[in-house]
Amino acid sequence: MRKYLQPVRILRMLAGALLSALALFSCAPAREKPLAKGLTAAEILGNPDYQAISYGGYRASTRDIQPTIPQLKEDLRLLSAMGIKLLRTYNVQFDEAANLLAAIRELQSEEPGFEMYLMLGAWIDCKNAWSGLPPDHDQESEQNEGEVARAVALAQEYPEIVKIIAVGNEAMVKWAASYYVQPGVILKWVNHLQGLKAKGELPASLWITSSDNFASWGGGGEEYHVEDLDKLIAAVDFISLHTYPMHDTHYNPEFWLAPPDAAVQDTLQQIDAAMGRALAYAQEQYRSVVDYVAALGLSKPVHIGETGWATQSNGHYGAAGSRATDEYKSALYYQAMREWTARDSITCFYFEAFDEQWKDAGNPGGSENHFGLINLKGEAKFALWGLVDEGRFNG
Repeated sequence: MRKYLQPVRILRMLAGALLSALALFSCAPAREKPLAKGLTAAEILGNPDYQAISYGGYRASTRDIQPTIPQLKEDLRLLSAMGIKLLRTYNVQFDEAANLLAAIRELQSEEPGFEMYLMLGAWIDCKNAWSGLPPDHDQESEQNEGEVARAVALAQEYPEIVKIIAVGNEAMVKWAASYYVQPGVILKWVNHLQGLKAKGELPASLWITSSDNFASWGGGGEEYHVEDLDKLIAAVDFISLHTYPMHDTHYNPEFWLAPPDAAVQDTLQQIDAAMGRALAYAQEQYRSVVDYVAALGLSKPVHIGETGWATQSNGHYGAAGSRATDEYKSALYYQAMREWTARDSITCFYFEAFDEQWKDAGNPGGSENHFGLINLKGEAKFALWGLVDEGRFNG
């Protein structure tokens, strides 16, 4: 039987009024020294008491319907009950990020002791991305400047909550063929933000990074090993890498199959062994980035900006494919990643908190809609059943 959380998660308040733009299309007036209360990124990242997760609050099948502040507060209370204290968002093009920050501030005022911080994402595209024209990966979109300005404005408005700005999401990896840019574009904006810190227009303790596939950080092929990447690694405050063994259960079938010399095992033992290989696979990709950074003679913290395991797929990872996706395998991967990263003082932004159906709206059974630990009905998936039984969500 499913374990149920708060029934309010089931409600869909789609008629809420959107907040005003909050002047997001220009930077807030420069402040001499923005006050950054609370812990700093340096104190939060790598701290096992500050678990992290990727978050999107969209209930509907389109981002045209933005989550309201009351809805976001419902989610925040659930995440806090799970022990989550650090969220990752992906863009500031919509009202969601501003609404989320307002919701966190309201909860901090209403509930003494409520603690939640943010890695704020600024989306970066190449020229002609998503336009129907051939993408020009050597030139950046004219939209990037406004996106970075909106992120700066929010970091200035909420310095006690925004502790990290991530410039780009999988914006350098070459399989993101619709929009990827060269590392020099990310370097430009990272240097811009570091310059604002140096001038006192952003808190000196605010950390700047980009969140990208492990290959883009030097852990992949030689095509990624370019001078601008090395300069970028030197410029960021830490590295935020992505690793997805689940996806490679399709693209690298040998990873999923039992080794030829494996002892005969029952199905459950085979699955458990495969998930052990999934953990080792993620650890190998993590080490490949650590080794590349070390080879440059640099010392940078390396954290996991994204990893996850879908619970459903009608494509590559489902019954007709690698059969990787179900709640049991997802729970094993979640637990293994949490145990490893806590033990080694690595922050892991697990992907993701809630299922979001807008990601593959035309294909409800698509894996992209089913990475959440909580589904759209407000049901805790198997990975969280232990917390439900502990009574974490009571009240």
